[in-house]
Amino acid sequence: MIKYLLLGAFSLAQFSFAYAKEIPNDLKTNSVSLHSTFQKIPKTVIIKTKKFKIRIDKQPNGKYLYQSWSANAKITAKPSMIISDGELIPDGTGGNYYINFNNDGHSYQVWRNYLTDSAKKAPYTLVVYDTNDQEIVRQDGQVVKN
Repeated sequence: MIKYLLLGAFSLAQFSFAYAKEIPNDLKTNSVSLHSTFQKIPKTVIIKTKKFKIRIDKQPNGKYLYQSWSANAKITAKPSMIISDGELIPDGTGGNYYINFNNDGHSYQVWRNYLTDSAKKAPYTLVVYDTNDQEIVRQDGQVVKN
């Protein structure tokens, strides 16, 4: 009886390994997990807030580039601000994250809001802190181009 029980457990384990799927490498390195599914972080995103257009690009070194214009400017114009070496920072295990940029003592954070307490919450939020870590800007943003 024990032989059959062990044989059954061994067979079950073999079938489990045979049908298991590996997570692709690009999802492992460019994603934030959302329970058992994965949300891909875009390499480029353009968002528009009340006062700004912001483009964020993933650089070949794994860091992020922040470019911003006034809300009415064309994205093809010269950016009014460029900040390099942004870092992606996961926020919990629900899929939210933010990308943090530092410029002359100011901290620019672009939050991705997957999980929120409201269905009306914007998909992105720009938050800017001054040199004393006081919040000076908070604006929700919508995706212009993904």
